[in-house]
Amino acid sequence: MKYTSTRGGTDPATLSEALAAGLAPDGGLFVPDAMPRVPLEDFEGADSLAAVAARLLAPFFAGDALADALPAICAEALDFEAPLKPTRVDGCAVLELFHGPTAAFKDFGARFLAACMQRLHGPGDTPRTILVATSGDTGAAVAAAFHRRPGLRVVILYPDGRVSPRQAHQLGCFGDNVRALRVDGSFDDCQRLVKQALGDAALQARMPLGSANSISLGRLLPQMAYHAHAALVHARRRGTPLNLVVPTGNLGNAFAAILARACGLPVGAIALATNANAVLPHFFAGADYAPQPSLATLANAMDVGAPSNFERLRWLYPDTANLRKAFVAESVDDATIRAVIARGEAQYGEVFCPHTACAIAVFERLRARRAGGDWAIAATAHPAKFERVVEPLVGHAVDVPPALAALLDRPACAEPMAADYAAFTHVLDRTRHAG
Repeated sequence: MKYTSTRGGTDPATLSEALAAGLAPDGGLFVPDAMPRVPLEDFEGADSLAAVAARLLAPFFAGDALADALPAICAEALDFEAPLKPTRVDGCAVLELFHGPTAAFKDFGARFLAACMQRLHGPGDTPRTILVATSGDTGAAVAAAFHRRPGLRVVILYPDGRVSPRQAHQLGCFGDNVRALRVDGSFDDCQRLVKQALGDAALQARMPLGSANSISLGRLLPQMAYHAHAALVHARRRGTPLNLVVPTGNLGNAFAAILARACGLPVGAIALATNANAVLPHFFAGADYAPQPSLATLANAMDVGAPSNFERLRWLYPDTANLRKAFVAESVDDATIRAVIARGEAQYGEVFCPHTACAIAVFERLRARRAGGDWAIAATAHPAKFERVVEPLVGHAVDVPPALAALLDRPACAEPMAADYAAFTHVLDRTRHAG
């Protein structure tokens, strides 16, 4: 399979080339030149997440240098669970995506991308610097996945003061080949700097760059796997499609679910849950797509005013009317997030992080409008990462997963930086000279 740009201005690339580049040369996002359909019988005997991933992603890797390594990549990267757990509310399950090393769903894609990039990097190759803008969880997942991998460096940009204290600690606790920058600005500023660097030919000539944001196919494709696995588990038990509510900021996790459905997996309705950054809900309600400056909310990992993967969504659904018919997108304010967290344990038997609470709120609205069927809520992060928000609302301490506790025990340091491209390139040049 080959990959083209959403903007149509570049020659087709192999998957390996697209993974290495991150962003297409014309500034667009890489997409497959044709969407494969994967027959359900291809998943017979595939019970684990890694096995489902290997079979689902095989058409996307077909003809690429990494194709033969795909089963090993899946086994290495997807070696923890994504259980579909029933709640106390009938017809509502939680797809727990926070059992990885940094307690967030970003671990799946980051580990998969790192496994791919390690295999693409030859012993005599110039070191490659992976750039990542993060609104909370992505940076730590990428840092953990790439930490101490030879020939690969990571530079993380995050908005200073707009991530939780535990998220900030994770971002700065790795060291070695990982550098954390706390940017005086918003996530959108961080994302703008990363995109500008990836499109800077002169900079790329000095130091090979790559991306680990959700714009990267190496992040996007493996995220299809846990949606597919949950849908298959549900279909085998109940014989019906599984509807999904996915919290979304940059639209990567939700678009992965959309791709899984497009491939023929038994996924039913897909609802997008945002926080007060309501660019997507406004569009799906009939307004023009109009990115806005991001707003700071309790669900900070979704504080995105210009969701990059919307470009891929428009590629898959070029007709605006059909796109608006295909999905529901709704916004949830901070007051509702607090209310859902406060009653979540008694009502659902679960303690929710602020992002998952957004999805629960949207599920409740859908049920109030008599939406039927079985629904899975994508639980994107462990609530212990947001203890200052969650614990006062639930009235008790939230247990910290052992892997997260180990990271919090490390010392942490992040370098301040202005939201300025010249300042960013200066840091990158220093990173290059540091070896």
